[in-house]
Amino acid sequence: MTPAGHSGGPPSIRWRWLWPAAAGVLALALLLLIALPLAALFLTTSPRALWQGLRDPMVGPAIRLSLITSTASLGLVLLTGTPLAWVLARRDGRLWRFVETMVQLPVVLPPAVAGVALLLAFGRRGLLGHLLAGAGAGIPFTRAAVVVAQTFVAAPFYVQAAVSMFRRVEPDMLLVARTLGASRPRVFFRVVLPLSRAGLTSGAAMSWARALGEFGATLMFAGNLSGRTQTLPLAIYTALESDLRTAQSLSLILLAVAFALLVAIRVGGRR
Repeated sequence: MTPAGHSGGPPSIRWRWLWPAAAGVLALALLLLIALPLAALFLTTSPRALWQGLRDPMVGPAIRLSLITSTASLGLVLLTGTPLAWVLARRDGRLWRFVETMVQLPVVLPPAVAGVALLLAFGRRGLLGHLLAGAGAGIPFTRAAVVVAQTFVAAPFYVQAAVSMFRRVEPDMLLVARTLGASRPRVFFRVVLPLSRAGLTSGAAMSWARALGEFGATLMFAGNLSGRTQTLPLAIYTALESDLRTAQSLSLILLAVAFALLVAIRVGGRR
C-alpha cells in the first residue's frame, strides 16, 4: 500500500516516463504545424489544376521578372557584400560591431518598415530624391526598385555567412602567402576565397532565395504593376483575389525552389 496522498511509483520514475512523452507531444505539435500547411499545398491540387493555374497570363511575366531581378540582386550582393564582409571580419571594436549589427537589421525588420525606409531614402521626397530627380533617374515603382528592395532584405544573409567564414581563415596562412611575395589581392582571391567557398556558396544561395521570396518591401517600394514590378510573391497576392488555383500553382513553384536550395546546401555542407 502507498501512503495517503501518494499514488504510483517514486517521483523520479514517474518523471522519467512523463518527460519523454511530454517532449514528444510538444515536438510533434510543432512538426505538424509546419508540415500540414506544406502538405496541403500538394494534397489539395492535381496535375491538371496545377497546369491550368500556370497558364494564367500573369504567371510568365512574374516568373521571368523574379528570375531577372533576384539574379541581379544576387550579383549586387556578391559584388558589394564580399568586400564588406572581409572588412568586418578583419576589424574589431565598437564601431565595427555597430556596423555589423546594422547590416543584420534587415533580417528582423518588419517588411512594412523596410518599404517605408526605402521610400524615405530613394523616393521623390526622400533623402536622395532630389539628386535622383536632377539626374533624371527615378527608382520607386520601377524594376530598379525591385532589385533595390530585394538587395536590402537579402544582403544580410550573404554578408553574415561570409563574415563567419572569413573569420575562420587562419591569419598565419595569409602571413605565409604574403612572405612568399603574393600581393594582398592575390592572397584574397587565391587563398581566402577558396578556403571560404562552401560558406560563401551557402550564403549566396540563401540570399538569392530570400530575394526571390521578397514581398512586403517590394510591394511598398516598387508597387504591384503586372509585367513591370510584379514578382512571383506579388503575383500570388494578386491571384488570391480572383483565382486560388493560380496562387497555389505559383506557391508550389516557390516551395520547390526553396526545398531544392536547402537540399543543395545540405549536400554541399556534407561534402
